[in-house]
Amino acid sequence: MYLWDMIETAASAVRITKINDGVSAVQDDFLASEEPLQIGLVFGEKSHREQKSISVTMRTPGNDEELALGFLFTEGIISQKKDWMGFSSPVQNTIEVELHESSKPDLNKLERNFYTTSSCGVCGKSSIDAIRTVATQANEADNILISTDVLYSLPSLLRQTQHVFEQTGGLHASAIFDLSGKLLFFREDVGRHNALDKVIGWAFRNELLPLNRHILLLSGRASFELIQKAAMAGIKVIAAVGAPSTLAVELAKEFDMTLVGFLRGSHFNIYCGEKRISV
Repeated sequence: MYLWDMIETAASAVRITKINDGVSAVQDDFLASEEPLQIGLVFGEKSHREQKSISVTMRTPGNDEELALGFLFTEGIISQKKDWMGFSSPVQNTIEVELHESSKPDLNKLERNFYTTSSCGVCGKSSIDAIRTVATQANEADNILISTDVLYSLPSLLRQTQHVFEQTGGLHASAIFDLSGKLLFFREDVGRHNALDKVIGWAFRNELLPLNRHILLLSGRASFELIQKAAMAGIKVIAAVGAPSTLAVELAKEFDMTLVGFLRGSHFNIYCGEKRISV
């Protein structure tokens, strides 16, 4: 898919009336596309395949296969590439992930009882304890050391590639850099969790997990759910342009992750994991 095809999919033109110093003008504007995606599973023995719809998410169209794989991986439903066989899309805005006959998905995990979002009433400690049982990529020893200059450079490097954001101003982004600050890949979406699922799904599909020698950059704030997904992918260093939540910091500390917030220009805050930043 060419870049312009991606922009056409991710953004839609609308007619607006723009007011500037009391003067109105009719012109075209571009908005980030938002459509539902139903994710389903096809699993079971060849003679008795089952289909189950497991999630509906509002997303920016594009990279739907990566989104589905990333979602299933970060939910703990699949853990390795051999778990899945392929994809199908019976109707528009649906995707079904076909699992191998030998794959036995634990559908109880789809109740999302092993972590919480900020709108859920489950206590933080219970959520963190539950994540520990499924985050098999986390808690590996490392000797990562990143210079402040590398961190300073990340937001501008990402911004230079965000062509859809430049048009719409309405998308979140997640990006993976190597330890020298080279941008390896990124994804944009109206949902910050979808952008990260797409990135992790890409890495899963290309057998690059765990991402324990990489830096994750978040274009907005660092929520608990994003730290949870990063922990599942084995990521040790997370930098966010915005602020983290209290529970996000607790989770990052629990998994010995480095969490940087308010990364703008030549400024940032280190909330935990200072040992990996060379100041």
